[in-house]
Amino acid sequence: MPGSIYKDQDCIRGDVESGYASASSSENSLPEVYFTKPHLKFINQQLAKLEPQDVLRWCQQTLPSLFQTTAFGLTGLATMDMLSKLPGSGAPTNLIFLDTLHHFSETVTLVDRVKRRYPSLHLHTYKPAGAETATEFNAKYGERLWETNDTLYDWVAKVEPGQRAYAELQVKAVLTGRRRSQGGKRGDLDIIEVDEAGLIKINPMANWSFDQVREYIRQNDVPYNELLDRGYKSVGDWHSTSPVKAGEDERSGRWAGQQKTECGIHNSRSKYAQFLRAQELKIQEEALQNAFQASETEQA
Repeated sequence: MPGSIYKDQDCIRGDVESGYASASSSENSLPEVYFTKPHLKFINQQLAKLEPQDVLRWCQQTLPSLFQTTAFGLTGLATMDMLSKLPGSGAPTNLIFLDTLHHFSETVTLVDRVKRRYPSLHLHTYKPAGAETATEFNAKYGERLWETNDTLYDWVAKVEPGQRAYAELQVKAVLTGRRRSQGGKRGDLDIIEVDEAGLIKINPMANWSFDQVREYIRQNDVPYNELLDRGYKSVGDWHSTSPVKAGEDERSGRWAGQQKTECGIHNSRSKYAQFLRAQELKIQEEALQNAFQASETEQA
């Protein structure tokens, strides 16, 4: 079996028709990678034949400035453990953790356990701009923002910090914990995607089920969130996460009762550009109305 895996990987990296292009041929650093649509289709066809460990190995060998984004969910933890065990992998794993300041205390505790278990990890933590604590967040953005304006909450707590991390760390490719079995928009997930800004997103466990991930965690004694022993399957912020009942979709505990399946970091960037523009226009309109009312008062 190893022979067929290596053959597939050689095919991915070397096929003339794959569309692989680079900005540099230096052997000392990975080149920039550009994907045409036919190339992307070809790559996904090949990677779909591989196990997650081999997808990860291909990523390390091929993609420049590779990071893992994680909220320390089960799939992200399995990915982390696999990366730590790849043969010949001397480079430390770079993780980006978006601390929304609204994670469960169990999640915060898990972060410390993971750092002790994997001392070679390089953890880059990003928080909402201008806030270090939940109290500071409320003072700057308002109480219970996730209820009064959930799109704005997603932007300030997750999307903007994520974009800031990608820019400051010069991220070109990110590993995610998304899987098809999670349902919703993830039901037809490819192994590799490219977003509007050219960021390469890799979903190495797209083909795995929740049970497969959980079994990997068990067999390899990987640290995990204690909330999973209390009926939770997908863990996000405390205010939008609840336990899952038997037979329910694993992400049904996220935003229960809402027509929402993603927190924002995997939505299109144009959606937030439009939202921010609308917010700006609203502020300008309110300012004009206030100025007009003040003028009328002075004239009276």
